[in-house]
Amino acid sequence: SSDLRRDEIRVDGARNMTGSAGQRRVPKHYLESLSIPLPTLNEQRRIASILDQTDALRAKRREALAQLDSLTQSIFIEMFGDPVANDRVWPFVAVSDFVAGFESGKSIVADDEDESESPFRVLKISAVTSLEYKPEHSKAVPSDYIPPASHIVRKGDLLFSRANTTELIGATAYVNETPDNLLLPDKLWRFVWFEKPRAAPLYVRHLFQQVKFRQEIGQRASGTSGSMQNISQPKVLSIRVGNPPLALQQTFATRIQSVEALKITHKAALQELDRLFASLQHRAFSGEL
Repeated sequence: SSDLRRDEIRVDGARNMTGSAGQRRVPKHYLESLSIPLPTLNEQRRIASILDQTDALRAKRREALAQLDSLTQSIFIEMFGDPVANDRVWPFVAVSDFVAGFESGKSIVADDEDESESPFRVLKISAVTSLEYKPEHSKAVPSDYIPPASHIVRKGDLLFSRANTTELIGATAYVNETPDNLLLPDKLWRFVWFEKPRAAPLYVRHLFQQVKFRQEIGQRASGTSGSMQNISQPKVLSIRVGNPPLALQQTFATRIQSVEALKITHKAALQELDRLFASLQHRAFSGEL
């Protein structure tokens, strides 16, 4: 199957397609006459064994990342219970008691992204929808656009999706690292904190990622379209939750930073394994393995 995915075969297959638009397909006789180099059975087994071993290592890294995500959630529940239901009977407060507000940027996109010479790019909503910050999800801005300094994303920012589908609205992601040329769009908010901190940002990040808290956001969202919802700042800031002591939040943040460091290590190793697997596939089917 990997031979059939080779670029030259895919291009040649496209040239031989038949049928009308929307129903085009590669004819059976083309596939039957296609000549594919086939290694000996022993060589196939050797190649499969190498690829299987590499793929197994990738699976273990993905499993380790999943377990670290579960560990983070377990730590949160162990320390704070369910802040929405407030089963630990913390002081019951509005979000506005520990979040000063939000600020957003501007959605401005270059007419021709490929030709824009601007050093800046604006984030897409998808940069936060996985609940992990993904700076590669961005678009070019016009070459002559000079953004306000307040629109530039900074390390340590906590970002919130104020517009999205019903399932994804309210997605929150923490900026561990970021290039210095990325801008906030109008649909992503940056949390603004009180001058004298009333909450630990990493605690708030995980609070906003809790299922019941996301449900509270969804219930307050509005919009005529079933595919896109919006929420206002007052509606987010008015959500009431149990508020644990700041010192306990900071203890949680310290623990989570250790878990996050492990996740970064595993993600880097997984990326290397992905590159290795792709390289091995190419070499195997080029007769170089």
